[in-house]
Amino acid sequence: MPVALQVVRHASEHPRRIALRAPGGDLSYAGLARRTEAAAATLRSRGIGRGTLTALSLADPAELLVAVLAADLAGATPLVCDHTWERERRERIMAMVPAHVRVEAPLPSDPGPVPVDSGVSPQDRAWACFSSGSTGRPRAVVRTRASWTGSFPHLSALTGIGPGDIVLVPGPLTSSLYGFAAVHALATGATAVVPGRWPARPAAHLGDVTAVHVVPHRLPAVLDALRESGGARGRLRTAVVGGAALGAGVRDLAVRAGVDVVAYYGATELSFVAADTDGHGLRPFPEVEIQVRADPGRELGEVWARSPWLAEGYLTAGAGPLRIDGDGWATVGDVAEPYRAGEVLRLRGRGGGAIQTGGATVVPEDVEEVLRRAPGVDDVVVVGSPHPELGSVVTAILETDGPRRPSRATLEEVARGGLDAAQRPRRWYAVRSLPRTPAGKPARGLLAARLADGDPDIRRLT
Repeated sequence: MPVALQVVRHASEHPRRIALRAPGGDLSYAGLARRTEAAAATLRSRGIGRGTLTALSLADPAELLVAVLAADLAGATPLVCDHTWERERRERIMAMVPAHVRVEAPLPSDPGPVPVDSGVSPQDRAWACFSSGSTGRPRAVVRTRASWTGSFPHLSALTGIGPGDIVLVPGPLTSSLYGFAAVHALATGATAVVPGRWPARPAAHLGDVTAVHVVPHRLPAVLDALRESGGARGRLRTAVVGGAALGAGVRDLAVRAGVDVVAYYGATELSFVAADTDGHGLRPFPEVEIQVRADPGRELGEVWARSPWLAEGYLTAGAGPLRIDGDGWATVGDVAEPYRAGEVLRLRGRGGGAIQTGGATVVPEDVEEVLRRAPGVDDVVVVGSPHPELGSVVTAILETDGPRRPSRATLEEVARGGLDAAQRPRRWYAVRSLPRTPAGKPARGLLAARLADGDPDIRRLT
């Protein structure tokens, strides 16, 4: 069933219940249903229907969710885009995505009947978004209705989130983690609190919130905000943490604050893979099978998953980490220790050099592609450097020397023009010559090791 129809059902049963708390004010389920139906009628009047890819770029989180639900009700596929992209970059990305229509302003409310497509199928494409690290080679991940909404009951069972809850979703809905959290809350009949970004004062949003979705490095800030607001007056019961890599002792702090933590591991392309509900380790999410495939003689292997929740793939021909074999198993290259069914999954990091930073996954090659455009840069290698709160930060090592060496200010300007915030390097270094493999490619692993060992030939740019 389309999520929009679930919203309509909640509106008929509990019309006055608040569906959304957004920067522009509260919106009841009755109001959300009316706006969704009217916006869907507008889309239908423009010829938007089943199989149509509708690119949505809206700053206001409530308007974005109305547009998502309207596309869903009209039978179209919503593609959630980042409204902060600069125009030139947006045009470059959209030229590579097969969108039939672009919505960049709130949809007008045309009167009309509810435009439900009687041919709605679980295999319809019902959601698309860009994975972390989309640059000039966008990776728009698309999933079917079944893979998108079929996991809702399992998430509700693991977290206890239901119609009576008030769920804080303190991040951009362009993120698959936060977008999924908001839509799940609406599907269950809960109230979704959607500030659209991490709030400057989290405590101001926690008064009657019962559940929150966060990335690992944000959970300590939530617990600090609870203490700031008096703790005992709060109702926060559950923190759902996407990424699974919680800092040492954070779960214990949450328990002392009376907050249960449900941490999970997954990816935009794989959706849920494993969950840790009690602090004893990651175990397969419901209906998920896991394998760790290691080459002979290797201690670690790649994590492969098979489940109903896998994405269909990418909308464009852009390269991405997702690989699917002939038996329906998929991987994004994450690595783990050997695994047997019934055991705990012990992740050891991202495969292929991908960098996990503050809940976002950054593909080094995408960052390198942009930085090579900077004047005076002959070549560049991007790696992750350890960080106590974010896990890792993006670090750029440039092959450049002499009077042509660009300033850090110039490099940061190039980064701002072509990279998302999570992709932009926080640390910059320069070398005269990058170490290379016999095939002539930069030796990423060797360079990362040299950087960690404090090689004096790798000079910090300030």
